[in-house]
Amino acid sequence: MTAKIRVLLALTQIPGIGPHRLRALVDHLHDPRAILDASLSELAAANGIDTRLARTIRAFSRGKERAEAELYADRQIAALERYGGSVVTLWEEAYPTGLKRIYDPPLILFARGTLSKDDDSSLAIVGTREPSPYGIRMAEWFAEEFARAGLTVVSGLARGIDTAAHSSTLRHGGRTVAIIGSGVDVLYPPENRVIAERMMSQGAVLSEFPMGTKPDAVNFPRRNRLISGMTLGTIVVETGTEGGALITAATALDQNREVFALPSSINPKRPSGTNRLIREGKALLVESVDEVLQELAPKLSCRSRPSSGAESGPREELSFFERAIVDVLPEGQTVHVDALAGLAKMPVSDVLVHLLSLEFKGVVRQRPGKYFIRV
Repeated sequence: MTAKIRVLLALTQIPGIGPHRLRALVDHLHDPRAILDASLSELAAANGIDTRLARTIRAFSRGKERAEAELYADRQIAALERYGGSVVTLWEEAYPTGLKRIYDPPLILFARGTLSKDDDSSLAIVGTREPSPYGIRMAEWFAEEFARAGLTVVSGLARGIDTAAHSSTLRHGGRTVAIIGSGVDVLYPPENRVIAERMMSQGAVLSEFPMGTKPDAVNFPRRNRLISGMTLGTIVVETGTEGGALITAATALDQNREVFALPSSINPKRPSGTNRLIREGKALLVESVDEVLQELAPKLSCRSRPSSGAESGPREELSFFERAIVDVLPEGQTVHVDALAGLAKMPVSDVLVHLLSLEFKGVVRQRPGKYFIRV
């Protein structure tokens, strides 16, 4: 770990200096290490830091509290290294782009596994811890199709829908990220440790909470804002009229992210939170994977398409199914997806998934009305 990270961890222990003020100090002085050597006037010039807080910081930097905070930082780093983890700070390139844009991004993310810029094209799948067989099937299906399309699936490692989404993504070779409400050394629930360990080679387990933090109930609403904030959209598969999935949907709306919901049974014995989201206009009703992909296609394609006028490099290798679609798509002609499905002898829903992947690779471009043309 770098000296900057050690100092940043120590600075989190200053009384009265929360994430917003600490971010203002780092932005103002450009280096966490400079905060400990700054004068009163330099500290007070930072946004949100008055003279009283500036004196608190100066006293911290010169007193025994600093030594105690540095010991705390050393223990955190040692614990993380024992688990093969790392720290990603808000100011680093590796920090998830979506999280940088939310109101209150964590300054420090503890990570086990690896983050990728491909994770900027990600979707959250969330829902109840006590799903029906239907809910499990839907979570697995959506996760599988998103994995096939090259999207990262994000969830919270909880029992139920989260577990189904992570597991299905891993089975189909996709990337998946879990954002948890405990330290990354305290994997919860215990039965999901095997999934989490597999995830570290096909994604990451992330937390804003320090090493050793227990999975207390108050932590989960905070982590839910990170699940929605990291992703382009949240799919609520199945939930009751209360619960964490609805909190995630609410934070997604606050963060100007898309919210999708699957319709559920109207059985009065099993109240449906997804139906309520749809009825109140807080979520788009979706009944298929391609409806989600169509809604998000402009955001997804603009992330992968080279800038205008730039020469693109060699195209990525195509899968068997992608090649089958390209082979029946004449150059210079726009073809409707239904016609393509017939020519390729594949279901329309599958063709849409592979066409989206081909858009990512710069091979095809979508026109209005679900028409496609080779680039």
